[in-house]
Amino acid sequence: MKKLKLIVSLFVLTILSSCTEDSGNVNLDAVSAPKVEQALVTITQDNSGNVTFLPRGEGVSQYKIYFADGTLEPASVNVGGTTTHKYSEGVYEVKIIGTTVNGKTTEFIQEVTVSFLQPTNLQVTIAKDSSNNYSINVTGKANLETNFQIYFGDVPNEIPAEFMEGETVSHKYAALGSYVVRVVALSGGAAKTEYTETVVISDPILLPITFETTTPVFGNFGNATSVVANNPSISAANGSSKVAKLTKATGSEVWAGSSIELGATIDFSSKKIMKMKVWSPKAGIIVKMKLERLLATNPDPTNIEVDATTKLAGAWEELSYDFSAINNANNYQRVVVFFDFGNVGTGANYFYDDIQLVSGAPAVALPLDFETPTIISGNFGGATTISIANPKSDANNSSANVGSSTKTPTGEVWGGSYITLTSPINFTTQKKMKMKVWSPRVGMPVLLKVENLTNPAISKEIIVPTTVAGAWETLTFDFTTLDLSGGKTYQKVVWIFDNATKGAPTTFYFDDIQQSN
Repeated sequence: MKKLKLIVSLFVLTILSSCTEDSGNVNLDAVSAPKVEQALVTITQDNSGNVTFLPRGEGVSQYKIYFADGTLEPASVNVGGTTTHKYSEGVYEVKIIGTTVNGKTTEFIQEVTVSFLQPTNLQVTIAKDSSNNYSINVTGKANLETNFQIYFGDVPNEIPAEFMEGETVSHKYAALGSYVVRVVALSGGAAKTEYTETVVISDPILLPITFETTTPVFGNFGNATSVVANNPSISAANGSSKVAKLTKATGSEVWAGSSIELGATIDFSSKKIMKMKVWSPKAGIIVKMKLERLLATNPDPTNIEVDATTKLAGAWEELSYDFSAINNANNYQRVVVFFDFGNVGTGANYFYDDIQLVSGAPAVALPLDFETPTIISGNFGGATTISIANPKSDANNSSANVGSSTKTPTGEVWGGSYITLTSPINFTTQKKMKMKVWSPRVGMPVLLKVENLTNPAISKEIIVPTTVAGAWETLTFDFTTLDLSGGKTYQKVVWIFDNATKGAPTTFYFDDIQQSN
């Protein structure tokens, strides 16, 4: 701010010879009325409202200033002196009266406009109360502000609360939801600066996340929307009645998705694998999971993401996300999901459920494919099964990798392999199993057996012959008569190709072992 040079007009009382008597006495009656000019007015540029007056004139011995803001008593100012008065914003008709030594006066009206500057550098902090998830604590600071007003966004025609810089104002919401909080920095006049932020009030959501009794506040972006909905396909793979439904609107962004904010940071100190059940109308789409931390910076650049690909269409499957490379010190607390990542939305609905953190390698569960080389648990009878690139890709099976099982002439006629599942197979509603098979000849017997984890005597095997040669086909194995009495469970899947025959040697290919009705 420029400093204004104060101009002081000095009054010099000149005793003219015509105004004196022979005795040397001064004739005061001869002094004329004073001349009062516009005062030099300085307004401080800090929104304090302080205005300094330097009255000017000729023949004045003293000034009186009436501030015209309701102040009853005027200020008395000597020649060359100043006075400071605090105003609210507005326009004032200030009256300045100059008086001579003989009491003669002259009055001058001066208009003074007091206008405040807009507050700058407004900084607002909104934090969840650590002891009550329904409450928030708000602080604010700014330059050139006099005080703050805050609207919490939860009632119509809201009367704002007021607070000062350095003060914390708290508010408790009555219901879950998203609320727009508005903080207004006031200047003391008409000028003001505003800040808004959306606050999500939700019950603390912790892993594992199900949607049976929990309704989180979803964060949606890119024109995708998530809501809690009925399970579109209750099955052994997911018997939940309630799940999350994500709709990716037609024309939505390729990165459209939804997020769930957890009530605590995810602890990756011992467990590194995130699992999520998904239902997609289409196989082969990317389902991305992203983890973010919660900081004042929005968006926070610290995040980590992992992709998984659906293998089924119109059925539930479980996807695994390996976060072994995660830095646990980053305190990730928001889970973000994207369906059909990289493609514009078509209006399709996707469903997800049972988001959980598990230890060790990703769970091995039906449906089984061979995209992961380590899925094979063991071999027996001289047979060997490995995961290889699909050598016979066609319209019936275009998977990148398949299982390759080889029997040798020196092996047993019952040589085969098996996979141990993480959990027992649920045969409550789906009692059949399907497997894609490629065989060099028609009529080759394929044995598929389910077996108890610790007692091989608790088992059931079905033999189905191939019907085509040199092409992929899907064989169905009916376990309708499987004995489920007495808590019998089946956690191993065993297969034998060309059962009861020694190898030639011969190699067989198979893929996509899954339950079905």
